[in-house]
Amino acid sequence: TVFRGLASALVWFVAIIAILDQLEIQLGPLVAGAGIAGVALGFGAQNMVRDFLTGAFIILEDQYGVGDIVDLGEAVGTVEKVTLRVTRVRDVNGAVWHVPNGEIKRVANSSQDWARALLDVEVAYGTDLDEASKVLQDTANALSADAHFQHKILEAPEVWGVQEFGPTGVSIRVVLKTRPAVQWEVLRELRRRI
Repeated sequence: TVFRGLASALVWFVAIIAILDQLEIQLGPLVAGAGIAGVALGFGAQNMVRDFLTGAFIILEDQYGVGDIVDLGEAVGTVEKVTLRVTRVRDVNGAVWHVPNGEIKRVANSSQDWARALLDVEVAYGTDLDEASKVLQDTANALSADAHFQHKILEAPEVWGVQEFGPTGVSIRVVLKTRPAVQWEVLRELRRRI
């Protein structure tokens, strides 16, 4: 869509120049006036130029696209539209964020290649950690073998072990490598089964 718009603008520009030439309108004074106006406009449109350049790099580098789940800082959600000037993101509450591309300093994309479902399960102090780890591993393995989830989980689940000592218990970390954008569904089901 972006490149179609650029091609359309280029065709119109060339057509207008050709029409002016056929009407024998002198282009020299117009070009000089346009140059002065261009300098004045350039100072006023620095942010817009920055947005367009950043937008071009976002598209060319394939940082994200429509349907990707991204974190752009304050705006976190699903990308609904990407243009050269602005990215439109809808968050989980349904709010739409219009983020100028020039203001995007970093992008976290949860939809490229693969994702990770990471869950820290807290058990009480005094719990047999080996037994707790075995229960978590067995539960994650059963989820991975489930017909509804086996195509969503890319590798065998892993229990990484003790992650943290909290005020009320010990956290054990369970990790599953998943397809992009399904990690939250996998996490909800893993929590339910645990």
